[in-house]
Amino acid sequence: MKAIETTGLTRKFNNITAVDDVNLTVDQGEIFGLLGPNGAGKSTFISMLCTILKPTSGTAKVEGYDIVSQASDVRRSIGIVFQDPSIDDKLTGMENMELHADLYDVPRDVMQSRIDEVLKLVELEDRAANFVNTYSGGMRRRLEIARSLIHYPKVLFLDEPTVGLDPQSRDHIWNYIKDLKERENITIILTTHYMEEADKLCDRIAIIDKSKIIALDTPKNLKSKLSGETIVIESSDNQLLSDKLAQGKLVDNIMVIDKELILTVINAHTALARIVELAVSLDIYVDNITIKEPDLNAVFMYYTGREIREGGGSEELSGMAARMRGRIQ
Repeated sequence: MKAIETTGLTRKFNNITAVDDVNLTVDQGEIFGLLGPNGAGKSTFISMLCTILKPTSGTAKVEGYDIVSQASDVRRSIGIVFQDPSIDDKLTGMENMELHADLYDVPRDVMQSRIDEVLKLVELEDRAANFVNTYSGGMRRRLEIARSLIHYPKVLFLDEPTVGLDPQSRDHIWNYIKDLKERENITIILTTHYMEEADKLCDRIAIIDKSKIIALDTPKNLKSKLSGETIVIESSDNQLLSDKLAQGKLVDNIMVIDKELILTVINAHTALARIVELAVSLDIYVDNITIKEPDLNAVFMYYTGREIREGGGSEELSGMAARMRGRIQ
């Protein structure tokens, strides 16, 4: 049995299609990522699987239970960490845990041991008696993860679990998520717009954009589909340099984003000399050059023609970038 199965899953809000005909399966014990900018449909998709929203059409099963006709069974099988904080900061950490355990009918004879177990998992056992309003952002997120595990869920949904956290807290949460998979034998569905987060945590990733899943594979396979290396150039005239490179067919792919000219080439060090020579001949001053291996950000740009920004939004590529992308499809 698959942890999650969807068939033609669709959700519309009036004339807007938020999730469009999604078909996928998620294996038990897998960390499965949904990668995309804000507004792509990630949270709506998760909300349907968690029975918060009903689909407009299509079906889905979570742990074998239909999300519409067996919604109560689905809820008992899942844990949720919402994107927005949902912990009561006027209660202590322990009181929050006890309240959630009561809501999920955790038996009294095992409640305390289970609370102690999950608080230890997220390293909050020493702060259980403190009010949540004294917790840092990272500690609150860890408490939310602990709370979502109290009733032994089979599937855990994490909706942007590290949004707004500092890099150190984000790294800690990543470690907890990886431990969860092993210790709790749990399936984790993760939505994120952080490329590094998806790359480090997920067994497979679905890239979702404009309500549709447009690519699905392991992080390694997605990156391997982009052959060659990436050269990022900042120059005095990116557009002119881009146009001349396209005419001369010196590179495989060209994108212009803000002040950066992003090129895909087979051999970066060989191509670089010709690129710099061309820039000099055009009286274009090159401010900075970086060479790097393909990453998930490059994968996302390839499939969508846009870049995900740190805040979760996306930036359209220039007309030249869009035209060049069309040449390699």
